[in-house]
Amino acid sequence: MNPYYTTVSDRANHRCEYCQAPELGFNFPFEVDHNIPISQQGPDNASNLALSCRSCNLRKGSRTEIVKKSGEKIRFYNPRKDVWADHFVPNVDSGQIAGITPIGKVTVDQFEINSPIQVTARQLWMQLGLFP
Repeated sequence: MNPYYTTVSDRANHRCEYCQAPELGFNFPFEVDHNIPISQQGPDNASNLALSCRSCNLRKGSRTEIVKKSGEKIRFYNPRKDVWADHFVPNVDSGQIAGITPIGKVTVDQFEINSPIQVTARQLWMQLGLFP
């Protein structure tokens, strides 16, 4: 297990810092993600780490942004720089999460935060009182 797991998971209140999935709903610990990957000279310390569910971590990979066809770069949501509620809003009726800024929209899209299985799980978490 990552040596920073306890620090990072406690700070995140045991939720994925990208999609807000509750770690309690899984049968294994979430992953410690480097917001800025080591391959891009990101530091390996708590100030660069986020708790991430497997789905978000796999879809983020070593990327930190997308480049649109126009050449515009839009970075992904970074839990160490950004406030989640400034970029996302959950819909408690549908179980979907909407991006409300370019950063939020790109993150929702690239991380597939509203994939059918994610939305179904989120609806169950809402019934159990684990989300939002």
